[in-house]
Amino acid sequence: MLVEEIMSRDPLYVEESTFLTKARQMIRDNHVRGLPVVDSKGVVLGIVTNQDMLRVTSTKSNVTIAGYMVKVPIVTGQMNILDAARLMLTEKRTLLPVVESGEKPKLLGVVSLLDVFMNIDLETVPKKQVSEIMTTKVVTTCPDDPVTKIWDLMVEKDYTGLPVVKDDKLIGMITRFDMLKGTARIGKESERRPADSMMMPVEKFMSSPLYSVKPEDSVRKAIELMLKHDVGRMSVVDSGMLVGIVDRNDLIKSYLGE
Repeated sequence: MLVEEIMSRDPLYVEESTFLTKARQMIRDNHVRGLPVVDSKGVVLGIVTNQDMLRVTSTKSNVTIAGYMVKVPIVTGQMNILDAARLMLTEKRTLLPVVESGEKPKLLGVVSLLDVFMNIDLETVPKKQVSEIMTTKVVTTCPDDPVTKIWDLMVEKDYTGLPVVKDDKLIGMITRFDMLKGTARIGKESERRPADSMMMPVEKFMSSPLYSVKPEDSVRKAIELMLKHDVGRMSVVDSGMLVGIVDRNDLIKSYLGE
């Protein structure tokens, strides 16, 4: 299967002169993981991502995305989707711009790891258990942790989401998108940083219900559940205890035999 068969055409995009506040609102309101950045002729310059938006802790409206844009490899519609997936995993990017050609890098669309994930051939998924591919050293947060603490941790460690645990029991998940919600953002960005905004607890923003798998469940089952519930990660629970976490990247790597 080729990139042109699964890519998103006519994607949202920004120019390097676009204000950060606008780019952040576009990412938040449209629930996208990133935006291509183009020049006035539509030539791809790079991307800006939801992770970049977490690094923005200023409410100033005249700051542009020029200093936050990152350069990334570009792909064409004729690339095989598995090769595109390997490139995204290598570059640690969740999406890449799709252009006409290397000589004509004009934006045609975007392809993401989610696009690849949604087109996995379930019949060819390796017969492995979740326990073989999950991350076992899981960083967690508590429901009463201040949201600003988790914001800083996500920026520093590049986490996309953290399980929320209370009394050794899993009760929720907090993600980058949760962090970009208005009140969480205001609490982090307020120039005066009032005490009550700094101490807003994680439980006010965490996602629930929480979906999980067991260590002995198959990789195929984990893929099917993530597709069904439209989530990017699932906790791995054994007898009610959190023992690991598995995300789309883990499952795609397994599918690719890596």
